[in-house]
Amino acid sequence: MTKDINAMQLKWYGHAAFRITAEDGTSIITDPYTPEGVGYRPIEETADLVIISSDDDDAHCRADLIPGQPAVINALDTALDGGSATAAGITVNAIEAAEWVNHPRGIPGQNGMYRFEVDGIKIAHMGDVGNPLTEAQMAFFEDVDVLLALAGGYLTIELPDLDALIKKVRPKIIVPMHFRTLTYKPRNTMWIESFLSYFDDNDVDFAFDHETTLTKADIPHETRVLVMDYVH
Repeated sequence: MTKDINAMQLKWYGHAAFRITAEDGTSIITDPYTPEGVGYRPIEETADLVIISSDDDDAHCRADLIPGQPAVINALDTALDGGSATAAGITVNAIEAAEWVNHPRGIPGQNGMYRFEVDGIKIAHMGDVGNPLTEAQMAFFEDVDVLLALAGGYLTIELPDLDALIKKVRPKIIVPMHFRTLTYKPRNTMWIESFLSYFDDNDVDFAFDHETTLTKADIPHETRVLVMDYVH
């Protein structure tokens, strides 16, 4: 990946929370969490736009903890209200999903998966989906350059079902998220090795940092995985 400062910047805070900064400085934070619940550091940076996959999951919806007064788009509300919303100059498309039909708390956990474009790079976030995807949900991810993928199993999509999505839509770069780390408090998710076992070693890159930069020219022709560190 390029180290050009005049490029889109991608930062992983941990869990399903990322910060994407466009070349012009426009910034987006995805699915901010409650630090005490997940174990990752508080998010101290502001953003122009915060996207949440639902409004009732403390691990994915804490836009109120982001400093400043960012615009907020709820992906589930967007999915239920025509599928598209625009704020801070960013158009977000969303499709409805459920966390887990057989959720142990007895609630399906409705949420939204979403996608948007920054500097010509098409980015998709899997929200908090926990079931095999329908044909319509798979079609939603076609043409994606960067897939922020739920890679920990349990309460999210099972890895064989995620693999089926990847093989069908062939995203160019997969950035795994929502997997077990030394910091992440829930102990029932899988380590990253389980997800990486679906790929040839030659198709996996490591950022060795919680931040990287991307330009359209960096997008590969074939699917590659980019493993990032989280903010310590």
